[in-house]
Amino acid sequence: MGADPLPLDADVVRALSSITTATLTTVLLKKGLRNVWMRGTKPLRAGQPRVVGRAFTLRFVPAREDLATPASWGAPISTRAAIEAMPEGCVAVVDAMGVVDAGIFGDILCARMKKRGVAGLVTDGVVRDVAGVLDTHLPVWCDGYAAPASVNGLTFVGWQEPIGCGGVAVFPNDIVVVDTDGAVLIPAALLDDVVAAAVEQEKLEGWIMSEVNAGVPLPGLYPPNAETRARYEAWASKAR
Repeated sequence: MGADPLPLDADVVRALSSITTATLTTVLLKKGLRNVWMRGTKPLRAGQPRVVGRAFTLRFVPAREDLATPASWGAPISTRAAIEAMPEGCVAVVDAMGVVDAGIFGDILCARMKKRGVAGLVTDGVVRDVAGVLDTHLPVWCDGYAAPASVNGLTFVGWQEPIGCGGVAVFPNDIVVVDTDGAVLIPAALLDDVVAAAVEQEKLEGWIMSEVNAGVPLPGLYPPNAETRARYEAWASKAR
């Protein structure tokens, strides 16, 4: 249901895998986008690798007793059916409305996602069966964990449609980058411009850090004034 998943170019994945989410928020801010960091998306396991992929969206609404039942797990519109539609390399982004007392996925669902090659799970909600989820080695960013099942507080209603996750509007096939600082959204239409600007920003900040380590004071260095920019450009031209 909803939008068809699209692949993401391998060169884009490689480029963004070397870019921090902190850098991406700066680049997106310069393009006028302030609300791109998904609140509540914390790494479930310390040291998880940075993950890059197109968003495969899932949406929950508040629980309604006639719909949010254990029987609903076998319905055509269910989290189980959604997982079977996830393509390899996608990032599952789940709108759980910030509910933290009902786990959206547990170990079995996460194990199936890992088996299908899903790159990671991002949600503003929580997971359950946390020990088992960790054993699947699926990278997960969430707001914690809770024992009760999703139907205790949520009703699943669909996938691959626009959602809100952590206060951010996420559309199917937008690009998501996730690391220790959480999940950042790149609108699909801005991808090429953001990648080019982010690669340059990382290179500039790496050079600035070397200047800081050499004892150069911050005023005029960060952000760079015209003189500093000229020194950087001279260094960058030699480094190419």
